[in-house]
Amino acid sequence: QVQLVESGGGLVQPGGSLTLSCVASGFTSGYTFNTTYMYWVRQAPGRALEWVSLIDPRGSVSYGDFVKGRFVGSRDNAKNTVFLQLNSLKFEDTGVYYCAKDIFGSGRGQGTQVTVSS
Repeated sequence: QVQLVESGGGLVQPGGSLTLSCVASGFTSGYTFNTTYMYWVRQAPGRALEWVSLIDPRGSVSYGDFVKGRFVGSRDNAKNTVFLQLNSLKFEDTGVYYCAKDIFGSGRGQGTQVTVSS
């Protein structure tokens, strides 16, 4: 079973940056990381999960409308890792960020906390 482990969160001031990482393991024959679409989702306090980004197997990335050019997704297939660089962070970006196997957050890991505060 695929396991996802997120890291890289922290406390940052508004306007600051963080880079999140997610390492995937547990792939079996016929199901490999480099053929897998990977998603970033987040959950703000008291709110539902929200889709942030999709990174396709070739590294093409799409984003939720709220991102507005502030985040950059990428992947390193040799290391089974996806990244999400968060720039120009706002208070409302505070939440737990997860990588997942679909837009609904299936198979997500324990998440990494991002707190934007002055």
